[in-house]
Amino acid sequence: MGEPRLPETSPDGRARAQALDRSLRPDVSPTSLVSFLSHGRVLIVGEESAALAAARRLDDRLVPTVFTSVASHPVATATVEGVACLRGDARLSGSLGSYQLTPAGSDGKQNEDEDEEGEDSAAAAMGRARFDLVLDLGQTPLLGQEVLPPGYFAPRGDDDELERAIAELPEMRGEFEKPKFFNYDPEICAHGNRGVRGCTRCLEVCPAWAITSIGERVAVDPNLCQGFGTCASVCPTGAITYAFPTTGDLLGYLRTVLTSYRDGGGTDPQLMFFDSASADYLEDDAYVSALPENILPVNLEEVGTAGMDSWLTCLAYGAGRILIMTGEETPSTILDVLQREIGVTAALLEGMGFPGNAVQIVASNDLEGVRAAASADGTIRLKRPARFTPPPEKRLLLRVAINHLLEYAPRRRKSVALPAGAPFGQVKVDGQACTLCMSCVAVCPTSALRTGQGLPQLAFVERSCIQCGMCEKACPEDAVSLAARFLYDEDERSSRRLLHEEQPVCCISCGKPFATRSMLEAMTRKLEGHWMFQTEAERRRLEMCDVCRVKDLMRARQAEGGGAS
Repeated sequence: MGEPRLPETSPDGRARAQALDRSLRPDVSPTSLVSFLSHGRVLIVGEESAALAAARRLDDRLVPTVFTSVASHPVATATVEGVACLRGDARLSGSLGSYQLTPAGSDGKQNEDEDEEGEDSAAAAMGRARFDLVLDLGQTPLLGQEVLPPGYFAPRGDDDELERAIAELPEMRGEFEKPKFFNYDPEICAHGNRGVRGCTRCLEVCPAWAITSIGERVAVDPNLCQGFGTCASVCPTGAITYAFPTTGDLLGYLRTVLTSYRDGGGTDPQLMFFDSASADYLEDDAYVSALPENILPVNLEEVGTAGMDSWLTCLAYGAGRILIMTGEETPSTILDVLQREIGVTAALLEGMGFPGNAVQIVASNDLEGVRAAASADGTIRLKRPARFTPPPEKRLLLRVAINHLLEYAPRRRKSVALPAGAPFGQVKVDGQACTLCMSCVAVCPTSALRTGQGLPQLAFVERSCIQCGMCEKACPEDAVSLAARFLYDEDERSSRRLLHEEQPVCCISCGKPFATRSMLEAMTRKLEGHWMFQTEAERRRLEMCDVCRVKDLMRARQAEGGGAS
């Protein structure tokens, strides 16, 4: 897109021109590239006669194959008018240059033990076939994600869209590259631990279905990822981060923009984030002339790439308001994520006495709505904007930004309740049910829950809690629950808090502390009637430490055997 031609009729407008000067834009940290190779093999999905009609219209450089989906039917192959046709029940997967049909019920892996006849079967032939591009003529595409992969065209019955697809398909031959938009650190991922499922936020918000669960971690397919960035925005630990640009690069630039604007005499700056879904509006002279000149438009790769950590940091840097401009092409998944993140941000700001509407979404096709949002009461004015370099860790960035805002907060509550799913909060423990088995500690991915260091205690550090829910799921006694909130006092948030403790029970043989009374009682109840604990002597072993229990068992066996080894 071209650069918005922004008016400079006021001191704010002239300060804005200075702040948005292209020379101030730094080079972004490089990222790796994702490569695609397309030979022009096109899979046309749809009713056979319509698909064949589309095949006849394709450019001669393209090689078509027709597929007609027939539920609960085995795969069959044929050649019609010189075009290979596939019929049957199959599923489609893949991305540009590597689409594949897999027969229903198949795992997609070719059996190495198949004989020659098996290898030549229709199903095997389909399993070996690869397609570079897909033209899906169905009203409902075979692929169900909200944002379809590159090289997948789905007109959904729109004749104009079909014409555009047929014209564009020949241009999709050759080699293509795109940035790898994400980085993933599995070491700090909170998706799972010890077989317990935890955080699934990134899986739930990717409109391209590029993220899948692989046990205790996730995998991001770089070929499917289209850089919407909401996975990074909602990730509570920073395991997934946006890579082009990085959060540090983006915030470093925005700090420069806001500082330059103030140094140029500008007042009450407001940032407006936009992307390609709204860019056309900001190229319209009449549109931008109708906006206040203290609006600083910033073009993002996608508006979902900046989340709560970026918004709060920008407010700490002195932005009075952040407007997030969306368009007709903005996926509904992204809108939902933005609304949820704004809800958490609004609660955090209101808990400090700031206006909760300091971050809001505006629709680019509603100029009057944009003007009203930009002119409304509720901007944030800090006596001293922050100038800190954004730290690379997401949780630390949030802490630094919030603590700076707290320094100038009009008023401050002790804590504020947050919407369910927020990445801050406390863990509550029912002392009557907890046996201090420490299952919760074993699965906690951030060490928010801790043992008593040799004592029968369960401790908690709220600053580290991301509300992933693993502790709640791992507790065998259902004694753990979560409460999303934010505790504003940094010392209290960072201190070790005792959730539950008991007096230790000592071994009746050696006197060593080895368990708690509640754990011993729970174990006794669960083992009641067990064949190994029928006699009084056997039940007494439950009151021994593990070493003495083994010794006592060996002595009993030796006695039963008359002393024989």
